[in-house]
Amino acid sequence: MSLLNNFYKVQELTAGENGNHIAMVMLNAQHDIFKGHFPGNPVTPGVCMMQIIKELTQQITGEKLMMKQATNVKFMALINPEKTPELKIELDVKDMGDTVSVKNTTCFGDTVALKLSCNFSKN
Repeated sequence: MSLLNNFYKVQELTAGENGNHIAMVMLNAQHDIFKGHFPGNPVTPGVCMMQIIKELTQQITGEKLMMKQATNVKFMALINPEKTPELKIELDVKDMGDTVSVKNTTCFGDTVALKLSCNFSKN
């Protein structure tokens, strides 16, 4: 179940080698979040991007997760869902027992929008 209710749709989720995964995600530009963030110039909230990464990691691991630590969070470009709704989300997922470590790069086209390194605890 998605906390963001119809905020995005996973178009494809593929697993590579050594815990690497690539998700193609389509943002819903009509979602209510964008009516307030910001009217006439929608921008995807950073916290929503972090939630998408958590939900994708939960899907990959089959575990319910809670963010424990973010050691590197860099928002590098604004994501306007009307102009660039399709995102490529690269995840390097390492299961370390009670913790799941994730390194992420999120892009639209050739533009890097987000880099995130974090640890999730298993619930």
